[in-house]
Amino acid sequence: MAVGFSAAVANAILDAYARSVAWTDPAAVWVQLHTADPGAAGTSAVAGNADRKQATFGTPASGGAISNTVAIAWSTSEVDTAEDYSHLSLWDASTSGNFLGSGVMTANAVQVGDTFTIPIGDLDITLNVAS
Repeated sequence: MAVGFSAAVANAILDAYARSVAWTDPAAVWVQLHTADPGAAGTSAVAGNADRKQATFGTPASGGAISNTVAIAWSTSEVDTAEDYSHLSLWDASTSGNFLGSGVMTANAVQVGDTFTIPIGDLDITLNVAS
């Protein structure tokens, strides 16, 4: 399973942390839905609804985690395939762009014409912290 930060992002974070190499953060984070593990490049099992939606993280990270502060929604016209969304990938652009990472979500069955929403606080990006 290839869920987690992309190799490029993980290496950039480690270089910034341990080598004082400048980190260039993405101007925005975009979410794409998947029906299975997106793989190491984030391109496998893309949902029939391949539209990416921008995520907003307006509150500073705490305890090694940050969550979305605005709901992320796909409208009835965008959900055009009956399927189960089980994973997501994160990108730095609405199309093409660089793969940032991926994660698992509770499987969500949708039907054609449904609205699908990731509520405020339900998209969490975390790093392990010492406790």
